[in-house]
Amino acid sequence: MTNSALWITLAGMIGLAVIAVGGHRTRAQSLSEWTVGKRNFGVVTSFFLEAGESFTTFTFLGVAGIAFTAGIGATYAIPYIPLGYVALYFIGPRIWKLSKDRGYITQADFFADRYRSPLLGRLVALCGIIFLLPYLQLQITGLGLIVRLVTGSASSGTLSMIVATVLVVGFVLWAGIHGLARTAYVKDVLILLAVVVLSIVIPLHFAGGIGDVFGQIAQTHSEMLTVNPGDYDKVWWTTSLLISAIGCGFLTTPHLWPPLLAAKNGRVIRSNNTFLPMYQVVMILPIMLGFVGILALNPNTSSNAVLLTLAGGALPNWALGLIAIAAASAAMLPAGAICIGISTLASHNLVKIESERTKLRFNHLVVIAAATMALVLGLTRPDLLANLLLLTFGGLSQLAPGLALALPEKPLLAKQSVFAGLLVGMLTVIVMTVFDLNLANIDAGICGLVLNLAVIAAVETVVRLARPRPPTPAPSEDRPATAPILETSK
Repeated sequence: MTNSALWITLAGMIGLAVIAVGGHRTRAQSLSEWTVGKRNFGVVTSFFLEAGESFTTFTFLGVAGIAFTAGIGATYAIPYIPLGYVALYFIGPRIWKLSKDRGYITQADFFADRYRSPLLGRLVALCGIIFLLPYLQLQITGLGLIVRLVTGSASSGTLSMIVATVLVVGFVLWAGIHGLARTAYVKDVLILLAVVVLSIVIPLHFAGGIGDVFGQIAQTHSEMLTVNPGDYDKVWWTTSLLISAIGCGFLTTPHLWPPLLAAKNGRVIRSNNTFLPMYQVVMILPIMLGFVGILALNPNTSSNAVLLTLAGGALPNWALGLIAIAAASAAMLPAGAICIGISTLASHNLVKIESERTKLRFNHLVVIAAATMALVLGLTRPDLLANLLLLTFGGLSQLAPGLALALPEKPLLAKQSVFAGLLVGMLTVIVMTVFDLNLANIDAGICGLVLNLAVIAAVETVVRLARPRPPTPAPSEDRPATAPILETSK
């Protein structure tokens, strides 16, 4: 790529950073202000802030990569967010009200308060940090690919990921929740325009038009139009859809809590959850571009780079620079939200710091540490972007039972049950992932959730049986100890 496209892309990234810090005249004085602002975001701001999670590096790069590898199996990514928002329509306002009344700023605050267990809160915080790191890795890996595209050098992978990490850290430390909200407006417009333009230009350039893509696929790669046996079979499709919908619907990902808690009221949340599912219609377009990749690219092409490789072959350098800006925004905003989620859990729930100033400084150090760890993971284990997202949902979905059953006025489970179930579910997902255990292509998160629920049921039974029963009231002097036996007439 020429220097002109490189400078266009760098200028665009700087522009996004300027937008993020624009109007931010004074730094936040407390962790709460940095994380959830003043809890006064209206419908429009909250809509774009939450919509930012619908258009991420996974949308821009990962979905096309799955379609390139698994064909129609990539369609699991279309329905899970609309299904999740159905649940969030009812759950979201309840979580917001509890958080507003009780002062929660993290997901772990919710668990610690509802179950009266600071220890459970720490376990939830640890779970969030562990399983958000792969999602942060996804964003950094995507940004690295974008920078590699701009440099035009295949050997710049490591350098590009380091550059991406620096960009993410700088963006987050300056932005906070208000900066993310400001960037969300521009980011969504850029992504929509980029996806629409690519969905027109790439099929025309490589296949003669959108209408010809699937006709050619039917003739030359008909197996890609069905969910076939193999790594991406029907079991994989169903369980991937299910675990993703559970993770979305029960708000198990902690980085989504600050955008929700920053809303002005429950009406804002219901409005967002009514209209946000429409965004998933756009997911069809990256899937279609993945099919173009099947026709046009070498089968050995990295699935993560399919969309960018196609764009590089179909667009002039200056246009490719503009596309790279949109792709960068798709990584920067979610990465910022993830860093806020991780650092707030660590500084607010894992470590007890009394001074707000010290807590905020420690929080910023955690942002740097988290981004660095995600970079190391990206360099040592460069998995498929889609698998990283499924790992995040699989691990964090273990929070769903405890969260759902804490929503009534009085939680329906004992803290011991939630703690034991969550611990077993987390360990199951970790072991299956680390040792690459494959149980008939069932998602590791579903396996963990089944064991999680079984442990919850067993422990809850023991806890309830062990509870002392209330003493039987002693008979009063003017009332017989037993009811009299009624005589029957003969």
